[in-house]
Amino acid sequence: MSALLALAATDATPHDLRDFIERHDRIFVLTGAGCSTDSGIPDYRDRNGDWKRAQPVTYQAFMGELATRQRYWARSLVGWPRFLAAQPNGVHHALATLEARGQVSMLLTQNVDRLHQAAGSREVVDLHGRLDVVRCMGCERRTPREEFQHALIDRNPGWLELEAGIAPDGDADLEADFATFDIPACTHCGGVLKPDVVYFGENVPRERVQAAQHALAHSDALLVVGSSLMVYSGFRFAQWAHKAGTPIAALNRGRTRADALLTLKVQHDCAEALAFLLA
Repeated sequence: MSALLALAATDATPHDLRDFIERHDRIFVLTGAGCSTDSGIPDYRDRNGDWKRAQPVTYQAFMGELATRQRYWARSLVGWPRFLAAQPNGVHHALATLEARGQVSMLLTQNVDRLHQAAGSREVVDLHGRLDVVRCMGCERRTPREEFQHALIDRNPGWLELEAGIAPDGDADLEADFATFDIPACTHCGGVLKPDVVYFGENVPRERVQAAQHALAHSDALLVVGSSLMVYSGFRFAQWAHKAGTPIAALNRGRTRADALLTLKVQHDCAEALAFLLA
């Protein structure tokens, strides 16, 4: 893309985005944390795509260190009620309406909050899993996160009353002595319990990627909403679309990793730019 075209792509307006959406019949939608900030769930990155805070825990640290698991689950115990209370906002409802119009081939979300489903979207793939489920790393048994919350509270009385600021994806900005925090093991096999989400250092299940790649190949446009695409698991879909000649629009405040690949980019509030879908 020439410098002139790149500049034009980043100068697009909400009206240009509306035209883009109206011109395409089968849109593959890829969403990120910017979709859920209006629901009270903080995002991870600033407008330049850099981390606002310490990077999330890695798979290797979580599985290899009891202290890491204690810190994670203690903070999660405190943060879970506010995460659970989050409700879909205008972005989620607008994208559900776009699907109801028959224009969405798939909605692939990097979020783990299930707010797209709560808003009514049906063709959703949770690329990075879902936080409302706990997975046993031994026997693969799944448990509702709300059920696990009760087990955490029973074993750790008083922790729920600790005050801490809300952090991304059910975390809480809590600093304490976590050494005494008691984590339940799997009641079936005694295995380590982990949120059913894909951590840094962990691979997205192959069948999930393949299903999304198939849907993208049968779409006539890619729409990125609220994602900087800094994580490769999401960025590769922009790479694949670009290679196939599929036009790409991004609605995101600030830099994305795919800026050089975009057909147009709208740096605007997501809910406001998509409000026409709800009119």
